[in-house]
Amino acid sequence: MGLVEDKIKDLKNREEKILTMGGEKAVAKHHEKGKLTARERLNCLFDPKTFREIDMFVTHRCVNFGMEKVDIPADGVVTGHGLVEGRPVFAYSQDFTSRAGSLGEMHAKKICKAMDLALKAGVPFVGINDSGGARIQEGVDALSGYGQIFFRNSNSSGVIPQISAIMGPTAGGAVYSPAMTDWVFMVKKSSYMFITGPEVIKSVTGENINFEDLGGAMTHNTKSGVAHFACESDEDAINQIKKLLSYLPSNNMEDPPVIDTGDSPRRTDPTLNTIIPDQPNKSYNMKDVIRSIVDNGDFFEPHKYYAANMIICFARLGGRAVGIIANQPKVLAGCLDIDASDKATRFIRFCDAFNIPLLTIADVPGYLPGSQQEWGGIIRHGAKLLWSYSEATVPKLLLVTRKDYGGSYLAMCSKDLGADMAFAWPSAEIAVMGASGAANVIHRKEINAADDPVAKRKEKISEYEELFSNPYCAANRGYIDAVIVPGDTRPRLIDALEIMCGKRETRPQKKHGNIPL
Repeated sequence: MGLVEDKIKDLKNREEKILTMGGEKAVAKHHEKGKLTARERLNCLFDPKTFREIDMFVTHRCVNFGMEKVDIPADGVVTGHGLVEGRPVFAYSQDFTSRAGSLGEMHAKKICKAMDLALKAGVPFVGINDSGGARIQEGVDALSGYGQIFFRNSNSSGVIPQISAIMGPTAGGAVYSPAMTDWVFMVKKSSYMFITGPEVIKSVTGENINFEDLGGAMTHNTKSGVAHFACESDEDAINQIKKLLSYLPSNNMEDPPVIDTGDSPRRTDPTLNTIIPDQPNKSYNMKDVIRSIVDNGDFFEPHKYYAANMIICFARLGGRAVGIIANQPKVLAGCLDIDASDKATRFIRFCDAFNIPLLTIADVPGYLPGSQQEWGGIIRHGAKLLWSYSEATVPKLLLVTRKDYGGSYLAMCSKDLGADMAFAWPSAEIAVMGASGAANVIHRKEINAADDPVAKRKEKISEYEELFSNPYCAANRGYIDAVIVPGDTRPRLIDALEIMCGKRETRPQKKHGNIPL
């Protein structure tokens, strides 16, 4: 065997040792928890034989606390690039079997290098988190590593899509990078996120709480809104990440991929003609409307469990990706509140950053009343929604199905906030408020002075309904571009999207606005 062959053999031996990660026992223990290893996760994410690892041989430089004698394969994180359904993506995957995937100086440098390359290449970046946190032995070097990652999260925001998958513990400073990315996926029963753990909370406040209730997948999907997806397993999370990527461009200079879905753009649906209940206070499921309109009835919904009075989802119309924001009459009558405003705002800004047109479907009676909402800052949070719609320059379509009252009419992308084309069903009601409340305000004296106040009030409510409980007053003023047959909604929206897909709009030059956070 020659010198070169010896060196190749040495290379293979070195690679083989690193590929064993934390060793057979550690890997087996990891598998017992129902979790994939860091490398298995990347193999699941990337198309077969396309993943190319970088920085495999990086090692830590710590000499404190006997660490000079500790070998950590790949320094606890696997980084590289490959193809996801044929499209390039960079990723990292923390290896919990190797020193609990703890983050030290070189571990962070590997992640930062991959982030820098993703930004230069203009491709999405996926981070798979499964780590015990900062490597305490490395002290401030570990903290510096987190800071460098945070800086890059901010720098890449709005330029390339950033996706975080939480597939194990993520605590302390480690939670901030996922929170700064665009989308957070969590796995039920095996992942959690929190700033301070149950033991610290108990010692400081006396509160008893377990890991799952404090920071598990469903906690962050229902209560905090930190996570957008709750997945059944590692494989399920990765499959959902792939689906999300299919709707997104690689970067902010590209348009999302256009796909032939096989669903006719001319398809109509007469069932929509009867979906709105005759009784104004009766609910219906807005998701049925969305299914009818979009290609093959298929949509992908983030934040399914959070602020359910507002629906946000990705779908396709005539093969083009769109972001849909819709009130859900089945929950809180579709009212806007603090959480719904925040949920929609972030989605609108993401879609605008990545050239994804917006479709807003409005059926909203107003803002949720109550002291808790007012004290919680509904004015400030509601203002974010107005801000984000006004700021967005992508094509914006509006469909009003039923109620669209007052400030919430504006907040659901009225013409005044930049809707390019606005459609309404004949069942639409566009007014400052509902007929009952309006009659009480406008005709209070007349009603009180009447011999039969109840009859007079009914008369005035009917008058107001005749004037405003229809879309024609708004259409007369040009605030609605067309009143359409509900069953014809899909082809009308697709035609509007097609004609507006080349939209160009410029705004005043500025560093950035001061959104009311």
